[in-house]
Amino acid sequence: MTANTTQPSTAVGNYFVSNYPPFSQWKPENVPQAIEALNQAPRTEEPFGLYLHIPFCRKRCKFCYFKVYTDKNANEIELYLDALIKEVELYSRTRAFQGRQLRFAYFGGGTPSYISERQLHYLVDGLNQHVSWSNAEEVTFECEPGTLRRSKLETLKEIGVTRLSLGVEHFDDEILAANGRAHLSPEIYEVYDLARQVDFPQINIDLIAGMVGETEAKWRDTVRRALELQPDSVTIYQMELPYNTVISQEIINDGVASPIADWPTKQRWLDYAFDEFQARGYRIASAYTLATTSKPCRFIYTDALWHGGDMIGLGVSSFSHFGGVHFQNAHSFEEYLALLDQNQLPLLRALTLTPKQKLIREMILQLKTGAIDMNYFQGKFGVDVWNEFQPVYQRLDNEKLVERHNGTIALTRSGLLQVDHFLSEFFEPELKAVRYV
Repeated sequence: MTANTTQPSTAVGNYFVSNYPPFSQWKPENVPQAIEALNQAPRTEEPFGLYLHIPFCRKRCKFCYFKVYTDKNANEIELYLDALIKEVELYSRTRAFQGRQLRFAYFGGGTPSYISERQLHYLVDGLNQHVSWSNAEEVTFECEPGTLRRSKLETLKEIGVTRLSLGVEHFDDEILAANGRAHLSPEIYEVYDLARQVDFPQINIDLIAGMVGETEAKWRDTVRRALELQPDSVTIYQMELPYNTVISQEIINDGVASPIADWPTKQRWLDYAFDEFQARGYRIASAYTLATTSKPCRFIYTDALWHGGDMIGLGVSSFSHFGGVHFQNAHSFEEYLALLDQNQLPLLRALTLTPKQKLIREMILQLKTGAIDMNYFQGKFGVDVWNEFQPVYQRLDNEKLVERHNGTIALTRSGLLQVDHFLSEFFEPELKAVRYV
């Protein structure tokens, strides 16, 4: 996929680049490589974190492509929480885990806030027997507004959550309903006010530009309402259509036209949001994130990962990056539970990165911040990245998508708005045409 997209419509397929090499290259036969990485001496100098996948939701959104379940009862959920505790116990026995201090923890989903307060305490108490985030710099917890009340927010504060991320997505009730969201706008306002009263250090809200039913007027109104809340940060994604979403399957199976706005329109909407937030004292922190300048706002989870740090993903289908090896857990709920019941790490597939792949991975992920430091890559990898990838960078420079000056490669605003459309140009030749997932 090139920067000058020849098909501007939003067709079925992934465009968001979240890792490298592509997930399709991770193989079951490489799982021993993950085990070998876990048996190495601990890399105590590297940042280290946990991702905890809570895959339960009230409803499945029509645009969702994550591993989620809407049909699990309380007993099944508690079996899953036991499995998470068992999984971290198995990791705590490995050599590479010894002496590692968590710098961050991230509860993602699904909907982590779906589970009850009692279940939250049970999970955290179990995890704390083997690993603690009491000294972590950042603990993020994703929430769906309709699953929260004051007592649950207070529980989240008690367990150490420093960054509450609310999946608002939009403020228009018709759009929320058309896209299968479980909440409506009154719940957003009620929960946001409660979260401010509980006083989390950082509150983030998520928005999506280009949902089904989006219009210019409705998007501008959503940006206005988001600004009125004065969140500490806002994350804005452009709607995409991975293969396994409800919307994508309707397009494929029923032959309907894509109901999602084209890429130039979504980029224009995102550009508008960037301008509006910057005018109110926010800074652009990445291609998707704005942060207030009125208080310190950090994003340790992405910063550590995008600089080669270690992260263990707990839960069904979770992804890990550890000791230069990618690996993913079993994709089936039943298989995940069964493997842990047998005292086995529930690993499905893995891939050890070559030195070139480590370089590419860090470079393309850091480009999402809007700029990269060439001296960082020279010092860590011994590579002048401009020269190494000169044909790609030169073309992007010619198209005014990047600029090079004083040891920095910076994306222009146009480049930032469409960064995921050209990152694959930096892939190794044999990986440019493969399916991403």
